[in-house]
Amino acid sequence: MLQRQHPVRIAAALACALALALPLAAGAAGPAGKAMTTAPMKSNGSGVQVQYRVDGTPEAGRPVPVVLGFDGIAAAGATVRLATEGGLTLTSAETTRSLPAGQATTWTVEVMPAAAGIGYLNVFTTQGGATSATSIPVSVGKPSATMPASGALKQSTDGEKILPMQVK
Repeated sequence: MLQRQHPVRIAAALACALALALPLAAGAAGPAGKAMTTAPMKSNGSGVQVQYRVDGTPEAGRPVPVVLGFDGIAAAGATVRLATEGGLTLTSAETTRSLPAGQATTWTVEVMPAAAGIGYLNVFTTQGGATSATSIPVSVGKPSATMPASGALKQSTDGEKILPMQVK
């Protein structure tokens, strides 16, 4: 009888564990219940968990909100600093903020893409002397589905095949 109950208990425990883990793997819901993307963390980083969501469809010359979520703040003095690159600009002058210890915090910032393409909102979190960086892509327009034709394969003097590409 013990042998028959044992597999059933294991199956029940596994089902409970999966039921608890699936909502965590799907991503946390931010304000208004919309899912946020959790940025990967390195073991030797700041320890601050960063989540983000780009609200709306980014368009060139129009501000788009980016919702940032921070958790895992264990030490007083933790900070977050924002920077942009790739034709993206922050519409607010505030680029640094302190993070309260023991509290999950959200910060909604607006960024403005200058043109079609991909720009990045870089989020730097610092805690306990360690800094982590997260780059959040903000894409304007549709990405090219295929590579443009650049010619045929050529062969080097060593017999190696080379695909010549134009440099921008």
